[in-house]
Amino acid sequence: MPNTEPLFDWLDTRAAGVLLHPTSLPGSQGIGKFGREARRFVDFLEASGMSLWQVCPLGPTGYGDSPYQCFSAFAGNPYLIDLEPLLGCGLVTNEEIASLERLPTDSVDFGGIYEHLWPILNAVCSRYSENPTALSGFGDYKAFKATHEEWLQPYAAFSAAKKHFGGKPWNSWPKKYRSYQFFQKSDLPKKLTQEMESVCFIQFLFFEQWNALREYAKSKGVSIIGDAPIFVAYDSADVWAYPEFFQLKSDGSPSAVAGCPPDYFAPTGQLWGNPLYNWEAMAADDYKWWKKRLHANFELYDIIRLDHFRGFASYWSIPADAPDARPGKWTPGPGLDFFKALKDEFGNAKLIAEDLGDITPDVIELLKETGLPGMAVLQFGFGSESTSIHFPHNNHPNLAVYPGSHDNNTTLGWYKDLSQALKDLFRRYFGVDGSAPQWDLTRAAYKSPGRLAIIPLQDLLNLDSEARMNLPGEAAGNWQWRYRAEQLDQLWCESAAYLKELGELYGRTETN
Repeated sequence: MPNTEPLFDWLDTRAAGVLLHPTSLPGSQGIGKFGREARRFVDFLEASGMSLWQVCPLGPTGYGDSPYQCFSAFAGNPYLIDLEPLLGCGLVTNEEIASLERLPTDSVDFGGIYEHLWPILNAVCSRYSENPTALSGFGDYKAFKATHEEWLQPYAAFSAAKKHFGGKPWNSWPKKYRSYQFFQKSDLPKKLTQEMESVCFIQFLFFEQWNALREYAKSKGVSIIGDAPIFVAYDSADVWAYPEFFQLKSDGSPSAVAGCPPDYFAPTGQLWGNPLYNWEAMAADDYKWWKKRLHANFELYDIIRLDHFRGFASYWSIPADAPDARPGKWTPGPGLDFFKALKDEFGNAKLIAEDLGDITPDVIELLKETGLPGMAVLQFGFGSESTSIHFPHNNHPNLAVYPGSHDNNTTLGWYKDLSQALKDLFRRYFGVDGSAPQWDLTRAAYKSPGRLAIIPLQDLLNLDSEARMNLPGEAAGNWQWRYRAEQLDQLWCESAAYLKELGELYGRTETN
């Protein structure tokens, strides 16, 4: 008899948490940081009986500011570094921090951050090079570089070269620099030694601060759920350093790109433009790049959400010169073989499958074979068939349940946009008057059989569409929302005890 046991079966307890990307934290430096406000948020989770904090990818962002289009699948975003601890070391001045305090506090001005923060970070690196003992209490920089050398050195080279060539994408650099292998044999490494060292030092600061925050969360009983986008950006250190693992032409340009097929909402489909993996080459190498990537991710997170899980079963492959996604076709992904390799490497790894979108039978079968928990988004139930997994009555234990995700409207904004017929269905389904749909879905997520319930902070704060984090398909204007410190204070005062009671009532919080 063949073995029908799933590969992974880690999700065996009920828990609740909040979805909040760190850029949305409050503070006076123009963007959320790994500082006191992050710790206060963790304290709120503890007071509310929650044990999970889910974040979006923490990588360095580029054009569009999306954490799902990063310059590296391994590196961290320098924008999240808290400068205040560097004041006492003589690496930052009060005047420099004051320049950031002039930025907006209720949203992220990414252009302003880019203009004001990078000169400060460059000055920090310069001062550290002149006084390496300044950070004597912050950890071992040399040990950090040695531990992370395999990804850190290519990323440092990529970043320094990108700056050297005016920020242009790597495929527009002179030909002799268009791969890490070529770069290493060129004249640039010696010329860019100091710039590469600065990149490494900034990454050290990021990881030191994030690890300290993660340890603080652990001390409060809070685990971190991170996000691993299935695809990487074309203009990234990953493609530049490992072109053999991507579907590229001889000149380095993509031969095919990622996206999704046409549907009711997008008649021409979605053309994402990410390069596709050369899965045959990756399989021949025993998926070592992916294993290294997930090892790096597990250094950052306790649980990893695998974005676009369906792409591991089959992915929509679009010719690189296509004007939209319609000429694409379904192409087999690595399937169960990939997850068997992960099982051999990581054991019973804590992975969540983001199984949203156009789900075909092969995806359903792969999810069953892996045993990974999938996702239910309660907003998606309304307007779907009554058999939809996104309705609470169809939820099963091996699920992470959300009112909405980072790609959805806030529940209050979503409800206001519903047709009268769907509003009526919502009211009848939950037996409510519709005056507080955000709390109706929060309670439904807590009550659900799904073992994980993750609530966007915007819903707990009773916020409308102006607090939406991302609108898929819109290239600009996303990822800017931030809450104010007093909003969390009010929520804490008014609702922390209620949330803890919900957790105790539905078995998501240990009772005292």
